[in-house]
Amino acid sequence: MTQTDGYLLDNRQTEAGKRFDAFATLFDPTTFRHIERFGIGSGWRCWEVGAGGTSVVSWLAKKVGPTGRVVATDIDTSWAASAARPPVEIRVHDVGAEEPPGEGFDLVHARLVLVHVPDRERALRSMVKALRPGGRLLVEDADPALQPLLCPDEHGPEQQLANRLRHGFRKLLAERGADLSYGRKLPRLLREAGLREVEADAYFPLTSTACADLESATVRQIRDRLVTAGLATDEDIDRHLANVASGSMDLATAPMISAWGRK
Repeated sequence: MTQTDGYLLDNRQTEAGKRFDAFATLFDPTTFRHIERFGIGSGWRCWEVGAGGTSVVSWLAKKVGPTGRVVATDIDTSWAASAARPPVEIRVHDVGAEEPPGEGFDLVHARLVLVHVPDRERALRSMVKALRPGGRLLVEDADPALQPLLCPDEHGPEQQLANRLRHGFRKLLAERGADLSYGRKLPRLLREAGLREVEADAYFPLTSTACADLESATVRQIRDRLVTAGLATDEDIDRHLANVASGSMDLATAPMISAWGRK
């Protein structure tokens, strides 16, 4: 990712809120299941990296209670600002370029963040550094190269168009430095970072209303980039959005790989 290109999926765009809502519907149950297994409770200190929306931040706040602390950071905190009340603290922060916003955290969590960060290695070091001894790190990231299709069952022209646009999206991500096979590397990277008791699993939504909502918001958000890059025409995009809205296609996401370990 270069300074001139910027982040492809800009939080300042109106579609970002719809994407955050879709992510919450699709992935919050998986995220919460893992954190519950860690034994989260009253008084925990948590750092939510790249918070985006409020769903995870608000859930953590309820779990840690008034004696706990939740630091939520992002390069653009506009969507998370509504959660800024005790025990939540919202900070503008670049995990790949700045020191962590404190140390001694019981939990550090990042979901669908590091794949987009140019200096992922530094970001991961920072997250590990922020943990107390015995603290838990949970990193969840997509692996688009593991399953690159929007429609795994490519049985007609609508599905073929959908997959062509998804290929264009992946091309734009790669040009901005995203590692499209990052998710599968997480268990090894957590071990190399010195964590112990490392485990991982994956969640792969194949079709749901939230998958369609996510696709529609994403395509609207990157529409101009796709057209400018010659990866699609406005007619292609209009046709695809209509196909998505019809509810007749089975739309998938890339697998989200969750990896966790203890410092």
